[in-house]
Amino acid sequence: MLVPLTRQKFEQIVPLIASSPQYKYYWGKFSSVLQRLLISVVTVAVLLLIQFLFRLEFGLIFFFGVFGGFFWLWYPIFQASIRNRKCRRYKYSGFFQGRILDWWITDRLMGKQETVNSKGELVIIENREKRINLEIGDDTGFIVEFDAPLRPAHKAIARGQIAEMLVMSNRPDLSTIEEFSDIYIPSRDLWVSDYPCVRQDLFSEVSARFRADQEQRSRRRSGRQRGG
Repeated sequence: MLVPLTRQKFEQIVPLIASSPQYKYYWGKFSSVLQRLLISVVTVAVLLLIQFLFRLEFGLIFFFGVFGGFFWLWYPIFQASIRNRKCRRYKYSGFFQGRILDWWITDRLMGKQETVNSKGELVIIENREKRINLEIGDDTGFIVEFDAPLRPAHKAIARGQIAEMLVMSNRPDLSTIEEFSDIYIPSRDLWVSDYPCVRQDLFSEVSARFRADQEQRSRRRSGRQRGG
C-alpha cells in the first residue's frame, strides 16, 4: 500500500541539516576522526605560515583559521547534509507499507589490504562485511530489494512481517519509484538501514497514525457487514 505524503511532511522526515544519527554515521571510526584532525592542524599551520610570509589581514586569516581548525567537527554535518539533499531533490514522496517476502545473508567485499607475513611473502587480506538482504512487496506487485549491514537485532526479522519505508519519485502519481529510505519493521520497532535517511521519530509517528487509520477502517467495514 502506497500513500502520498505532502511536501511539508516529506521535508520534515528527511531533514535538510544532519540529524544526530546521521552525524554519528559520518563521524566514523577513530582513524577517520584522526584524519580530519590532521587536516585541521595542517590547514591552521598553512594559514599561519601565509600570515607570516605575506602579512595578510589578521581578520581574514582568523576567519579561515576557525573554519579550517574545526574541519574535524563540521565535516560530518556537511557530508550528511549533501546526502540528504540528494533525497530531497525528488519532488514527490509516499509512505509505503508492504511485507517481507524473503530475506537472506550475503558477504560483500569492502576492500583489500596488502601485507607481508613473517616469511616475507605478500598476503592479500580481504575486508568483507555480512549484509542482510530484504525483498519487500505488496498486493499490487511492487517489489523492492534492500540490503544493509547485518546487526544482531536482525535475528528478529521473519518472512511475512509488515515493513514500511519512505519512497521518492519525480512523478505526481508515484508510478516510478526513484529512491527509497531505510526500512522500518513496526512489530519489532526495528530499523534496517545503512545510512539513517529519515527522522525515525517522525516516521514512527506517521507509521502509527497510518496503522490507526487502517484499524479504524477495518472496524467500520466489520460493523457494516454485521449490520447488513
